[in-house]
Amino acid sequence: MQIQEGQIQEGQIQEGQIEEGRRERKKRQTRQAISDVATGLFIDRGFDAVTVADVAKAADVAVQTVFNHFPTKEDLFFDETGWWTGPAEAIRAAAPGDDVVEALRLHYRQQLRERLEAGQLATWASFSRTIEESPALLARRRRNAEEMEELIVAALHERDPQLTPLLAHLIAAQYAAAQKVLEAELARQVQDNPAEVQPETTAAALEQAIDEVFAVLRRGLAPLTEAGRVLR
Repeated sequence: MQIQEGQIQEGQIQEGQIEEGRRERKKRQTRQAISDVATGLFIDRGFDAVTVADVAKAADVAVQTVFNHFPTKEDLFFDETGWWTGPAEAIRAAAPGDDVVEALRLHYRQQLRERLEAGQLATWASFSRTIEESPALLARRRRNAEEMEELIVAALHERDPQLTPLLAHLIAAQYAAAQKVLEAELARQVQDNPAEVQPETTAAALEQAIDEVFAVLRRGLAPLTEAGRVLR
């Protein structure tokens, strides 16, 4: 049986794609393992008491490997970017005519579900306390929140180029305020002891809180909708 040159090249391409997929999967696994170890150390000892070298040793990797995945120590703690980049992405994904507030509500509910499925809610109180006890993490959280608002403003302008900067920043600030209130409610409802957390009960209570907050947000922004096409 004669094998054509084109068939050989196609086989080589497929093998290369498979190998590339393996490398990317290995990188994701290594990154997640480092992140999990770091989070545990930060919560147990406090962020400021743990060094990157401590994380590398506990994760059984080189210090440079940690920096390859996380440019700064703060990135090790705030390794999930969805909470500050996700809102703008949700606005961009909304179809023309869709209610932007509804898109943001659905995004936040989905984010909550993902946290629940990842087991993050069980340690949320400890996670929040670690932030409050570290000036470096508090400063980073502020920067992330500011970036989130700017991303929302940019997404709103893409959706409606005639939207004034004043109203775009107002909408972004409204969402940031809603998120802050909901994060506080999440910390209030979730216990430190994972055994005491009832996932479905907790999720239902938090989803109700999300719906209530976004209902208020929608009513508060209703005059802007009546004045033009800001939210659609």
